[in-house]
Amino acid sequence: MSAVQYRQLLAGLQSSAGSPKEQADRYREVLDNILTISTDAERNEGLKIFIESVVNENVSLVISRQLLSDVAANLQSMGIGPMPKELCLFTLEKLQPRLISFQEQDATIRQHLAEILEQENRWQDAATVLSEIPFDNGQKQYTKEYKLKTYLRIARLYLDCGEINKAEAFVNRASLLHPDQEHEHLILHKICHARVLDYKGKFMEAAQKYNELSYRPGLSKDDQMNALTNALICATLASAGQVRSRLLATLFKDERAQRLPSFNILEKMHLDRIIKRSELDEFSQLLKPHQKGLKEDGRSYLESAIVEHNLLSASALYDNVTFAELGALLEIPAERAEKCASQMITEGRLAGYIDQIDGSVEFHKPDVLPQWNSRIEQLCQQVNGVIEKISSAHPDWLAQLTTFASQNGQPPEQDKEEPMVS
Repeated sequence: MSAVQYRQLLAGLQSSAGSPKEQADRYREVLDNILTISTDAERNEGLKIFIESVVNENVSLVISRQLLSDVAANLQSMGIGPMPKELCLFTLEKLQPRLISFQEQDATIRQHLAEILEQENRWQDAATVLSEIPFDNGQKQYTKEYKLKTYLRIARLYLDCGEINKAEAFVNRASLLHPDQEHEHLILHKICHARVLDYKGKFMEAAQKYNELSYRPGLSKDDQMNALTNALICATLASAGQVRSRLLATLFKDERAQRLPSFNILEKMHLDRIIKRSELDEFSQLLKPHQKGLKEDGRSYLESAIVEHNLLSASALYDNVTFAELGALLEIPAERAEKCASQMITEGRLAGYIDQIDGSVEFHKPDVLPQWNSRIEQLCQQVNGVIEKISSAHPDWLAQLTTFASQNGQPPEQDKEEPMVS
């Protein structure tokens, strides 16, 4: 049947009598006939004629929606290729004037078109196609599951093409849906969030997210190791300070980290050893392009992080040092060494003060005993809090435990005059 004959047949169906079901069945017979055409070009031409006909206002909206859903299903069954892509674009164009009436069909076709574009590595185009689905201001009410899945897919696509701000916007929209702890999309949300922080240069936060992901049971062993590698790299690039030192200690104690090529740098950082520029060649090769970028002061993230680390290491070795000596130690000019030390002292990341008269920096060695006492006190308070919660929730179990302790020669804790933990 020629294109002209299909147009005439479909035009006749628009004015035909019968119930909506009978009319829909007649249209489906035509659609099935078009799908059996052997040549791709003729079949595609027939489908375009069919689509133009069913979106016509003369066709009942109930029938049009059913038929366009059938068309969308057939487009998906065609898989990936130039022909399905052409038909998806054509259908979306024809739906635009009456989009408010066909939002469900439009969304289905956009999902498939995005899949085709993603296979072509056109990530930004795929993300744009999906982002044009009217999630919140249309007549179609999408489920929380659908929106969460699509938001995260858009975020991942924008990340793949380097559109970080747009990716962050959709990660934030997904966060508002409050995915449950056991939700299947929670891991993808955490991965996208970590990648956004990484791309935006928030390396400390990204390292913490990556480290958390490295323990997620829902990830494969390879993905866990990849997350651990990213955690180590981001922790290395983060600004020096106590927060980073604690994370480096956590990573250093992780036995899996010993198998990573970047473990040598991690070990030196954790042990507060001076790191020379010549030791960074292997580590530099592990960095992604965005991690090799420059900060506002013109220094690379890695260079800045290593200088700050070496400065902290120097503070553990010396009570005071001139700026000239410090610059030689850090392999940077003396003026820059002074500026770096001053900034870290001001931000509270380095204990000491600048002596402008002598041209030196005086380092303060903090008294660790009060810090230990404070942490022990906090731990004891937390233990007491846990015991009180257990006592409130399970008084019978606690009574049995107390009885057992007394029978084994240990006096019940509640009979003591002194509190359990001071």
